[in-house]
Amino acid sequence: MTMINPNMSDGNWPFTLRPLTPHLGAEISGVNLADDLDDAVFRAIQRAFLQYQVLLFPPQEVPPGQQVRMARCFGEVQIHVMNQYHADGYPELYRLSNLDADGKPNGRHPDKGTLAWHTDGSWQRVTGHATLIYGEVMPSSGGETHFADMYGAYARLSDTWKARIQGMRAVHNLDFSRTRRHGEDPLTEAQRLAKPPVDHPVVRTHPETGRKCLYLGDHAETIVGMPYDTGRALVEELNALAIHPDLTYEHRWTPRQLIVWDNRCILHRATGYDPATQGRVIRRCTVLGSVPV
Repeated sequence: MTMINPNMSDGNWPFTLRPLTPHLGAEISGVNLADDLDDAVFRAIQRAFLQYQVLLFPPQEVPPGQQVRMARCFGEVQIHVMNQYHADGYPELYRLSNLDADGKPNGRHPDKGTLAWHTDGSWQRVTGHATLIYGEVMPSSGGETHFADMYGAYARLSDTWKARIQGMRAVHNLDFSRTRRHGEDPLTEAQRLAKPPVDHPVVRTHPETGRKCLYLGDHAETIVGMPYDTGRALVEELNALAIHPDLTYEHRWTPRQLIVWDNRCILHRATGYDPATQGRVIRRCTVLGSVPV
């Protein structure tokens, strides 16, 4: 496996790059996402992606088909098992909206599971790589997206904790997280059968940077080989230990922004808003990555 150290770059970017926090996140401007990306620009975006983990692009028009094409630059795009969220004639697109047919807020949150810290696609054997979210409609208050650095979360664990969790594997289960967070609209039987629980290492080695990170989040249910309740409590304890305010980026959306992040080393969550009075519509692509090691 060839490891990449993105911090060894010379910092010469073919666009304007502005770090968002001291630890993660960068804004990239000067790239028109409505056009296909040329190879040199995309290679630089990939380098920035590995270095900063979260990339923000300023407001611009990104048509649905172009969002899918950009996602394909990173790899194979997931077709989500919850096909009730597919959008715009592209099965790779996943839309979360609280607007009715007349464009008015309907009072229902489209997916309460997004309010808990999680990483996309950890509930399948081949997990999420990059996620690209485009904000079509955003509320005037609430509805933010927060990101947390899991490299830093692992680094800040005590030596005792690191020794304790070495070699541990966690069970990740979409049915578990969906039912407890959004139980009014559970998975169908066919969806449950299509995505049974899987297990992944609690400490993951990033396949491109070689750095270790915690790999849990809200889809993690329990620990392999432990009594269920004991493993469940351990997952909750580690998820709480993983979040450090100085290792997070809290994004306040402006409509028509696009954000890309690395699911392999980032947890994210949305914040609440009033779905009866505020509209929020996002469309998402998640790129498939690899089996965690």
